[in-house]
Amino acid sequence: MIINTGMRTDIPAFYSRWLRNRIREGYVLVRNPYHPQQVTKYLLTPELVDIMAFCSKNPAPLIPYLKEFDVFHPFWFVTITPYGPEIEPNVPPRESVMETFKRISDHVGPDSISWRYDPIFISPDYSVETHIEVFSQMAENLKGYTSQCVISFIDLYEKTKRNFPQGRRVQQDERIAIGSAFAKAGKKNGITVRSCVEGTDLAAYGVDISGCMTQQILERSSGEYLNIPRSEAGARPECSCLLGHDIGAYNTCAHDCRYCYANDDKALVRQNMRQHDPDSPFLIGHEMEGDRITLARQETYVSDQMRMTFE
Repeated sequence: MIINTGMRTDIPAFYSRWLRNRIREGYVLVRNPYHPQQVTKYLLTPELVDIMAFCSKNPAPLIPYLKEFDVFHPFWFVTITPYGPEIEPNVPPRESVMETFKRISDHVGPDSISWRYDPIFISPDYSVETHIEVFSQMAENLKGYTSQCVISFIDLYEKTKRNFPQGRRVQQDERIAIGSAFAKAGKKNGITVRSCVEGTDLAAYGVDISGCMTQQILERSSGEYLNIPRSEAGARPECSCLLGHDIGAYNTCAHDCRYCYANDDKALVRQNMRQHDPDSPFLIGHEMEGDRITLARQETYVSDQMRMTFE
């Protein structure tokens, strides 16, 4: 099965020690975000977990533990954007994150780590021209360290509208200008630019629209043939990626990004983080009266076919 650590929070940045403890203990307990007393127990063993996916803006805290995750065929998304602390207050400078990116790539290989450049929004400080210039510089810097970059444009969720009122949708002409320029810069540096749930309009300009964590991508990363059921796919019908089962929790990420969809407000995030115990099987807090713990149905997706090889 696929375990995902990064759709609800940034576990590598803030909870690396906890995750290291969880794989050493061999299991994790995850609350249903909409029905908190429904708890799922996942066994974290290489016999059952074929891929462990990470998504982080600051993976540096997990660097000391990288070798411990090798048995789970880790696949990384690392988000590196041009935004400053007025937009991403607690994200390290992009130069620092790029160096961490390279260290992870040296360990797992360029097909097992993907650069994310998102969300893309336009403002007086971040014009179309600025995005194109900075993306081109970063693509050149990351040449040889990754084979793909995932882009998406800002989605105005209700939380995003409330916390980032100056955010606006990127217009069609701006999307095309950015997408075509990014695809050209990516090709120059051996990086395939993929869009994340952005429709088909950018395909004509060289952007790959097939998905960012598809079966083909995961097979190339892990070197294994995988029989993955469609139940692993994203909830949105337009998403073809295999997102797996997330072990994170909403309202627990302290990056405080203005555009974040996963946090309601800073006060709630800080309140939750005070309840974090790195030795607990739960990301936040401990078992509570009334919890109903159910063991997840888990199976390996690795096929009996021989291990894959690539040129």
